[in-house]
Amino acid sequence: MIVNLRDICAIAEQGNMAVASINVPSLEALRAALDAAEQTGYPVILSHAEGHEPFAPLDALGPSIVALAERSSAMVCVHLDHCEHLSYMRRALEMGFTGVMFDGSLLPYDENVENSRRAADMVSGFDCGLECELGSMGTRENGVGHENDHVSEAVYTDPDQAEDFISRTGLDILACSFGTSHGIYRGEPRLSFDVLTQIRDRVKVPLVMHGGSGVSDDDYRRSIDAGIRKINYYTYGVKYAGDAVRRVIADYEAKNPGEAIVYWHDMTQAAYETMFQDFRHVIEVFANGAAPLAKEVC
Repeated sequence: MIVNLRDICAIAEQGNMAVASINVPSLEALRAALDAAEQTGYPVILSHAEGHEPFAPLDALGPSIVALAERSSAMVCVHLDHCEHLSYMRRALEMGFTGVMFDGSLLPYDENVENSRRAADMVSGFDCGLECELGSMGTRENGVGHENDHVSEAVYTDPDQAEDFISRTGLDILACSFGTSHGIYRGEPRLSFDVLTQIRDRVKVPLVMHGGSGVSDDDYRRSIDAGIRKINYYTYGVKYAGDAVRRVIADYEAKNPGEAIVYWHDMTQAAYETMFQDFRHVIEVFANGAAPLAKEVC
């Protein structure tokens, strides 16, 4: 069942939970995320990041994400993540995406407002919700090897500015910066729950955690209790999948030294199984004790 971003975040608000927003730039990741949502009974957001275009083209993968979401027994939003070009956003909207994120977080404030407002105007003609970002984690989902671009430029979201930003843009949900980062953490993430609480006190829209991979389960729950309703997840899930593929190759070589034949389907199956278990875990953690919803609705 495909639903829009506003509705899936409203469900999260009602249940004091967060919906996992999982980047799915491969068939294995897409299957794993959908299967995990269907088996747990919780909603899920399937995301495609503009930065993943070089290895997961929107025109090739997007229609499959939409089609499988429509057929799923889970409640699914198909979401465009970290979009910087409105022409790219238009393509996703016309493809049937039900959520989009315009990311102007590295732009000057007034330019971010203007472009976010233009995104809101574009989205208004579709059954789709809009996410925008204020403040910056200093990183982008720019693809493998570029997760930490701009890391020195991280800026926490200003709680007072957030209220002005929402009123001037017309967004539906707000991505805020309070100490997380995209990519692999070098040490433990240090989240500012004071910043998050101040933002929540000033705004009336659902809040989003980007850089959600690598955060402890306790900090996930604390963030959700403080108002986070959507958590982006990708890097650690695919890292674990890569580790599983490495084990498959090592096992073949150990059994047949010098003569190992490694089949691609064995590697993709190992990646799928690992991502399924990991995605299932984070979906259940993000549910924060709420009862499963999808099976009751479908």
